[in-house]
Formats: sequence, C-alpha cells, structure tokens
Amino acid sequence: MNIHKNARLTPLRREEMARLVLAGMPVSQAARMFGVCAKIVRRRTERFRQGGREAMIDRSSRPHASPRMTGQALAERIITLRRQRLTGRHIARETGVSCATVSRVLKRARRSRIRDLEPPQPVVRYEYAEPGGMIHLDIKRLGRFERVGHRITGDRKGQSSARGVGWEYVHVCIDDASRIAFTDIFPDEKAVSAIAFLRAAVAYYASLGVTVTRVMTDNGSCYKARDFAKACKALGLKHIRTRPYTPKTNGKAERFIQTALKEWAYARSYPSSEHRKMNLPVWNHMYNWHRPHGSLKAQTPISRLALTGDNLLTLHT
Repeated sequence: MNIHKNARLTPLRREEMARLVLAGMPVSQAARMFGVCAKIVRRRTERFRQGGREAMIDRSSRPHASPRMTGQALAERIITLRRQRLTGRHIARETGVSCATVSRVLKRARRSRIRDLEPPQPVVRYEYAEPGGMIHLDIKRLGRFERVGHRITGDRKGQSSARGVGWEYVHVCIDDASRIAFTDIFPDEKAVSAIAFLRAAVAYYASLGVTVTRVMTDNGSCYKARDFAKACKALGLKHIRTRPYTPKTNGKAERFIQTALKEWAYARSYPSSEHRKMNLPVWNHMYNWHRPHGSLKAQTPISRLALTGDNLLTLHT
C-alpha cells in the first residue's frame, strides 16, 4: 500500500483507534486524538468490527460493477482492428463507438502505440572466437574547422562548409573478437581511400600478430567498387556486406564511432580540425591499451591477444 505523505492514519494506527473506541473511548475524543473527523472514526471502527485487522487496509476505489463498460466482444474487435494497423478514428468509424472509447480499450489492452503491436526482436549478439576472424569497417564524416566549433561555443556562424573549410572522413576498423580498433583520417570516402585504409588496417593487425580473414562493410559506394573487391581478393579477405538499412549487423563499428565522437572528437575544444586529427592516434592507443571495455568484462581490447611480457614492451610505445 502506498500511503501519501500527509496521511493521518496507517493501517496500524487505524486498528489502534478502533480498539480504543470499542474499549469505551468516546468517538469525539478518538477523533481529536488521531486528528481525523468523527465520521472516519466510526467508519474504521465498524470495518474493524466486521473484518478485523485485514479490514484496515485501503480498499480499491474501483466499483464492483460497471454496467456501461464496453463489452468483451466489442473490445476484442477493437483490439483486432488495431492489430491490423488501423488508427483510432478508423476503428471508431468501423465499430460505431467514440474515439474516447477506442482509446480506453486500447489503453487497457496496452495496444495504443505502434511499438506495442511490434514487440522488439531479441538482439542476436555474435562474436568470432579468434581475433582476425572478422574486422568491421565504416566511415564517419566530420566537418573541418579553423577555430573552436559550435559544439563548444554555441555559435554556428561561419562553421564548416559555410566558409568553404570542407569535410574530412574518419575511416574506422574494429576487430570483432578483441575490439582492437584502427583509425585514420582521409580527405574523402572514395574507393582509393577505402582501399588504402584497408591495407593499412590489415598491416596494423599483422604487427600485433593477428591475421585478418574477413572484412564486413556496409553498402557504401566505396565498398561496392570493383577495385575494393580486387583489393580484398589480393589480401586474401572474404568481403561480407550488411543487408541494406540494417546498421545493427555492423553494430560494433557503429558503437565504436559513437564512442570516438564522445571521447575524442567532441570531448575537448580543439583549436582546429588539424589538432583534432593529431589527437586521434593518441586516443586510439588509449582505447586499445588502457580503456576498460564493457563487452569484455571491463578488460582492455589488447588483453584479448594474450601478449607476453616481451611483446608488450615491443608493441606498447
């Protein structure tokens, strides 16, 4: 039971009051003692006489009968029409009842919103057993700037393309098993840049002793280019593309981009985009070697490689 903050009587105090009245205390005196009116004293005393301690608990305010309540058959028809994606007004016209009645029925059945009609599908998480089994590639476009950006100052005047400063493209790569990431910034998102980044990423993982066998990308034009397919074949990689409009398939890269934006790109006020670019390798190193990862039980991505002491001294610069 949820007693409001100004309640004069709790169930225990109600019982105490009823017992005093039944023992001979005048109703007016009990009312003054417990800070309520005489009517309340008589009501609680009578309920205690009939039902004992259990009767001191608040009763539901819902009526015992609702003769004007919408019938079960009509309510089921309203719910059935709602499952067919009909709007409230459309259902009201089909059934001959008011929109308010339709709304009440759907609210009771928890079918008012579209998302109630389509329960979310269970998230299917996957992870390759060995590092290098698959790497995820993606690209994030960022506006270049020559002074502190509007995210810090709040002033959008003269920002990005309005002054002809242009854009730069952060190419990201993350290993499916270890979450070890590799990033670089290119002036565009064309196939030439994507191929150069892919080769650099494969070389980076090779320096850690990881052999890449598969690469997953979205359906961007640079990844659909024939030259990119040839580059994958030359590197011995199987190229897998996500289904259209399903970013959750490439979710590890999508999540990494959001983390990079929050902890690197927009984490501090850079004097210019060049300073932001120079800070990217520093942040990427921190992400791989020092940052606890939530999906790795608070371990760092590099811990998944089980490097020896000698390797750590060689690789950790």
